[in-house]
Amino acid sequence: MGRGFLAPDGVRGLVAERFGTDRRVTRLDRLTGGSKKGVYRLALDDGTTAVLYRWSPAENFWPAPPPTVPDDPFTDASGADLFAASHAALTAAGVRVPRLLLLDRTRRHVDADVALVEDAGGRTLEAVVADEPDAVALARFRDELRRMRCATSDSWGRVGDLAAGTAPQARRTEDVVADRASVHLAAAAERDGRIAAAADRIAAHLRGLRAAVRPRRRFSLVHGELGPDHVLVTAAGEPVLIDIEGLAYFDAEWEHAWLAMRFGDAYRVLRPDGLDPARLALFEYAQALSLVEGPLRIAATDFPDRQWMLDLAEHHIGRALAAL
Repeated sequence: MGRGFLAPDGVRGLVAERFGTDRRVTRLDRLTGGSKKGVYRLALDDGTTAVLYRWSPAENFWPAPPPTVPDDPFTDASGADLFAASHAALTAAGVRVPRLLLLDRTRRHVDADVALVEDAGGRTLEAVVADEPDAVALARFRDELRRMRCATSDSWGRVGDLAAGTAPQARRTEDVVADRASVHLAAAAERDGRIAAAADRIAAHLRGLRAAVRPRRRFSLVHGELGPDHVLVTAAGEPVLIDIEGLAYFDAEWEHAWLAMRFGDAYRVLRPDGLDPARLALFEYAQALSLVEGPLRIAATDFPDRQWMLDLAEHHIGRALAAL
């Protein structure tokens, strides 16, 4: 199956442990879109379905990340430990995530850390909004965002790191974002001549954006990359957050910069009051640079949809240069 993807025989032990030895796997499909972990839908002979996450090097298409700031909470957010901590934090906040059926880090059944979760269906909020711009699910998702914003901490960092007492506390979040953007700028300049030619002007623009941001001491739960493709909608119309390993306490503006970019016109339903416009402007520009560097890096690998990554980078090159 290439790259060591799972086959139905490879999940028999896991299925027997969770569903019983009389259950048989009739189908195992690797779902598209995953670039750091494998996501599989499995079907059993009694009509039951579930989704399997597998955190394995064989499933990770990303090359080693570029040098980055050591306290960046959004770098390489993948793994069963982060998933477990994020799942617990969102559940405690009343935010809908796929129900956890089994988490196995013993590797006695599969050669990697795995989780079995509820199959929340295959329809994303992106598809729902495309069909119904004023969908009820969008308003329900707005309520989920409100719950996340109301779940606060006076410390910032990934929820798993905070729980372990290892999250950084000394630096300001805006400094982390500005430094992260500078690293992405340098890496992108090595891959694209237009970014290289404008690097000094981009760096000056970043410094100006950073200088306008005032300190903050209270932080909210943020997903990190919460686009409409990271929200599933159940048959009952419930929005369900997925790809949650990057969950962190951070500035809500980080989340909303991403939401505004990914939801387009539909973002008007999601926009809250009280966001800091200066912080939002810095984060929007930093994310544009990230979405130049990251896609160009993964496009240099064997990722299945290389052209999609190149098109994504091209769009954000335009954003980064237009701001100058």
